[in-house]
Amino acid sequence: MARMTSTPSPSSPSGPGAPSGPGAPSALDPEIAARLKRSADGLLPAIAQQYDTGEVLMLGWMDDEALHRTLTTGRCTYWSRSRREYWVKGDTSGHFQWVKSVALDCDADTVLVKVDQVGAACHTGARTCFDEDVLKPVEGGADSGVPPLDQ
Repeated sequence: MARMTSTPSPSSPSGPGAPSGPGAPSALDPEIAARLKRSADGLLPAIAQQYDTGEVLMLGWMDDEALHRTLTTGRCTYWSRSRREYWVKGDTSGHFQWVKSVALDCDADTVLVKVDQVGAACHTGARTCFDEDVLKPVEGGADSGVPPLDQ
């Protein structure tokens, strides 16, 4: 996977009082921004994955500015849909995500961020957001011709 890089633009607003959130001006490299296929609310799903084990840790949301910050700071920055603000993973919890690489999927509508996760990735305190609610295969699934999940 290719690592994406970005150069900050001095003309982009930042700091208190500057517009922020989906649709606001960003310093994201215009060539990268032009490729992105965002949702109607201007966001991309961002999957965080442990770089050395492949463990899927969590799903967050990024707009152009969150992606720019992630690319330039080496720490995952997300857009909180509920709080309507940016948050940097680890700033309040101490459970940091150190960015190793960032890639777009083939449709440019999802970001995969390979990270070195320090501590829990999930807000519940679990290592991943996918540990607690594992769905089991449907009974009779063997007749479908699809091998069981444990093979």
